[in-house]
Amino acid sequence: MRTRRYFLDLNDVQFKQVKLPLKKKLGRLSLWFGGTVALTVIYATLFHSFFGSPKEKMLNQQVENMKLQYKLADRELNNSFKVIESLRMSDEIRYRPILGMDSVSMSIRNPGFGGVDRYRGLNGYVYSDMMKSVRERIDEMKNMVSVQQSSFEAIEERRIEWERMYEYLPMISPVDVTIKLGDGIRYREVHPVLGTPQWHYGQDFSAPYGTEVYATGNGKVIAAGWNSGGFGNHVVIDHGYGYQSTYGHLSSIKVSVGMDIKRGDLLGLSGSTGTSSGPHLHYQIDLYGNHQNPLNFFNNDLTEDEYFEMIRMLTSSMKLK
Repeated sequence: MRTRRYFLDLNDVQFKQVKLPLKKKLGRLSLWFGGTVALTVIYATLFHSFFGSPKEKMLNQQVENMKLQYKLADRELNNSFKVIESLRMSDEIRYRPILGMDSVSMSIRNPGFGGVDRYRGLNGYVYSDMMKSVRERIDEMKNMVSVQQSSFEAIEERRIEWERMYEYLPMISPVDVTIKLGDGIRYREVHPVLGTPQWHYGQDFSAPYGTEVYATGNGKVIAAGWNSGGFGNHVVIDHGYGYQSTYGHLSSIKVSVGMDIKRGDLLGLSGSTGTSSGPHLHYQIDLYGNHQNPLNFFNNDLTEDEYFEMIRMLTSSMKLK
């Protein structure tokens, strides 16, 4: 309730209400208005400092959420880099050495990025450094994934070629593995027929007359018939990759020149034609014209049943193809 003030008027001997001049009233009003405005500003400043505006509070929350998302993304990137590194190690230590492939240089796997302003679009933000770091790591990972994908594609191409090469290389015994071995690669002081010293460049199998002789790898028949150099009836297969195999002293031949041969196909029957002291098979492997030891190309640890089961599976699988 407003307080009223009075004074004693001695002329009238009466109490009269005190009335302020207009100038003082305006002064007091201005003072009150100014104080009110000042208090409002102070209150608003304090409220904004402690609580902020609803919009600003929402933006701050969004920034914090984004910061959290970047941290989670960075953690996922760390896990992804570990996976890529594991793939790289398998690539370099396991696959490439086995397939005879050169390593991929680190300059190709981790190339630098040119341009100091590559991420200039991320400047001016509260967490610009963090955003740039994550973006740079993403670009690095994309490059590593691309290089690794290309590397695995090259490895797969080589694997397919090796698989094909394995089918063509002479990798099994040409006759039943239970057949006794004769002379291998060695220098003979006395040839059993000619009686003169000569090198023997293949592996003999003491195969009885009429023993089935099989192709030891895929290829093409480049010779099938009589050989005047001592092999008699013989077959020569070109396996590709520089390899050729020769089967000599046959009693009969079941293939002809130009035929495509698969491993396990019947080539002929053993005999004693040509320069021979008795029934046997002369088996020879040459690599780019250099004589190889045939015993290094197959294991002699199968039973008779296992050997012919292998031949059956090889020929049946070829028929299915």
